[in-house]
Amino acid sequence: MTNFVWPLRVYWEDTDAGGVVFYANYLKFFERARTEWLRSLGIEQQALAEESGVVFVVRSTAVEYNAPARLDDLLEIRTRIERVGPASVQFAQEAWRGPLMLAAGAIRVGCVDRDSFRPAPIPAPVLATIKTAR
Repeated sequence: MTNFVWPLRVYWEDTDAGGVVFYANYLKFFERARTEWLRSLGIEQQALAEESGVVFVVRSTAVEYNAPARLDDLLEIRTRIERVGPASVQFAQEAWRGPLMLAAGAIRVGCVDRDSFRPAPIPAPVLATIKTAR
């Protein structure tokens, strides 16, 4: 499945009192991996907002949980593009610990005008870069 892999260590702040990763934190892990993927392509989100007046926002998520991650685990967050549209990108993301997939998510991200938050086309150079990275 892998197009981009981002390593992540589980810290105390990621867990509940029992040392197990709180379920919503997988969404944070996935967000960080998408940000690092964009950065690896030379796309800085702050610069994109300032130069093009657009930002990426999460439109929808669906996550399935298979096994828990725990304090101090070293995870891999794997990210792959499922679909690219003129104003959105659909991602498949997974959290792995060694050979075990812990969680899998489908995340749809939309491009919006940073002031009005209305849908906006992904700027052509960014769209071309994303399609090439696919």
